[in-house]
Amino acid sequence: MRALVLVAALALSARIDAQAIVTSPAPERVAVTVYRNPDRGIEPLNLEWLGGYALVSETRRVRLPAGESELRFEGVTSGIVPQSAIVVGLGEAVLEKNRDARLLSPGSLLDASLGERLLLRRTDKTTGKVREQEAVVRATSDGVVLQTAGGIEALRCTGLPETLIASRVPTGLSAKPTLSVRVRSPGPIEREVTLTYITNNFDWQANYVAELSPGGDRISLFAWLTLANGDQTSLADADTQAVAGKLNRDRVYVPQGEARPITINCWPQGTTSDIPVEVLPVGGELIIVTGSRISAQAPPPSPPPSAERGGDELMAEEEKLGDVRLYRIPEQVTVAAKSQKQVAMISQASVGVQSIVKLRPPEGNFEGPLERVLVTRNRSQEGLGLALPAGKVVLLGRRDGRRVLIGEGKMDDHAIGERVEIPVGTANGVFAKQTDDDPDAYILTLTNDLPRPQIAEIELALDTKGLNAKLVKRDGWMLWRVTVPANGSARLRYH
Repeated sequence: MRALVLVAALALSARIDAQAIVTSPAPERVAVTVYRNPDRGIEPLNLEWLGGYALVSETRRVRLPAGESELRFEGVTSGIVPQSAIVVGLGEAVLEKNRDARLLSPGSLLDASLGERLLLRRTDKTTGKVREQEAVVRATSDGVVLQTAGGIEALRCTGLPETLIASRVPTGLSAKPTLSVRVRSPGPIEREVTLTYITNNFDWQANYVAELSPGGDRISLFAWLTLANGDQTSLADADTQAVAGKLNRDRVYVPQGEARPITINCWPQGTTSDIPVEVLPVGGELIIVTGSRISAQAPPPSPPPSAERGGDELMAEEEKLGDVRLYRIPEQVTVAAKSQKQVAMISQASVGVQSIVKLRPPEGNFEGPLERVLVTRNRSQEGLGLALPAGKVVLLGRRDGRRVLIGEGKMDDHAIGERVEIPVGTANGVFAKQTDDDPDAYILTLTNDLPRPQIAEIELALDTKGLNAKLVKRDGWMLWRVTVPANGSARLRYH
């Protein structure tokens, strides 16, 4: 009688296990909001090291059996922060959440097959004859050890092409990054559920293209919104938006899913000189590679925005969201894995600017050029009056009807009404020389070899006092603003 009860319990357990796993292979709809890395500044985006994050919302239709089951959301991002995941649509049915970190790979497949019988297929190089036999995986940590009817041997050490074949994927391995939740349902249900989570491996920035007018007093300003997805998961046909501004968030490190390759170690039969050696130049150094090719990939450069544009670009729409700005892309776009995508964000046809030269002199004797800066005010009167996210700026001009590169600079975040400065490069023809020969003061001399007067702004420490000119306080600096005459000079004595 006890044996019958045990058999019945085992049958019930097998029946529960058979219906325990429900898989949602992919979302039907996706929305993603990308947040910028606040600590990156305007350094180029590096797909291998993105410090921003995104909020992903997926809509899926699932069918659940009665009782407890494991619902597996396949195809989530590998950078998902599991504790941030929220499942809406199942009520109180969700019992727990887990991120499946073991990804399907040759190494993880063998690890999960320890002690299991696999099919070993060998091909004779000479005759092409294929022979198959059963093999039990005995070890995988330092090479792969197999047991066959002929004894113990190491994989791929016979000199013959060898392949191990598994009839199924072991439980717990996922071909895609997966979030699993344990749920309990009083009866069979079919529901549309929404999975929302925070994920790492995303970032964005603005890339500006400015074209200087012939008179040098106006620019046309155009900006691309550059989205970067460093994850291995693509977000296809997603409702996409980006947020500009700094939010309070503690960085959460999420280990990537484990996908181990196979390590092959054979018993010594010769010397390392018997193995083909490749010498590869990587980063200016030589790396010796034995047995296989190793490729080194430099961080991808930031894509240069195109200066040619028409009037029908897909333009991100700006919205105010509390203390930050939201840029919504009006059409669905695919934010592909390990790639960048650009969407037009800002287009201002005529912005008034003033060209000045600028310097923050160090202490002691100094000689050097000044920096050329375009200055404006973020107001509608100057042709702006909108939030300007930080980003790189490419400044173009025209010569003989063709665009030429004048300089490259950067722009910080600017709210409406703020002073905007766009550094564009070294100012040719304007030179500074500072001496400390006077025991009581520094002498700073500016010379201008250009045929036009140049406005110069010299920023000095807050405790600085001008002895022959008036200094004013601005943005945490004492400022000397002076017009250096054409082919002339200006002099400041200060301490």
